[in-house]
Amino acid sequence: MTEPTAPHATTTRPPPSANGYAPAPPPTPAPPRRGPLRTRISSAYTALIAGIAVLIVVLIFIIQNAHAVTISFLGAHLQLSLAVALLLAAIAGALIMAAVGTARITQLRQTMRRAGNQPG
Repeated sequence: MTEPTAPHATTTRPPPSANGYAPAPPPTPAPPRRGPLRTRISSAYTALIAGIAVLIVVLIFIIQNAHAVTISFLGAHLQLSLAVALLLAAIAGALIMAAVGTARITQLRQTMRRAGNQPG
């Protein structure tokens, strides 16, 4: 009778050599990544182009919404262009957001400074 043989198990070892098992070859280094070089001037140039594009869009918005509207706020009544009123509201919102963000960053820095001074 013959004994049933187990299926041949595969190993991840390299093939045997005269002294035993050969060491695994060293991994090939990844080629250096070739990408566009970014400098401060190229970043500034890209930001300048993006700023000009945004300015053109804002100018088109102002020209298309030039009719005047009456704005009432806390008893004050103003006659402004609709585009100017919306831009002022957006600027006010951005300033409020920046003030709140600055306050939060200051709070976190003080917390980190206090935590760093305590013995631990």
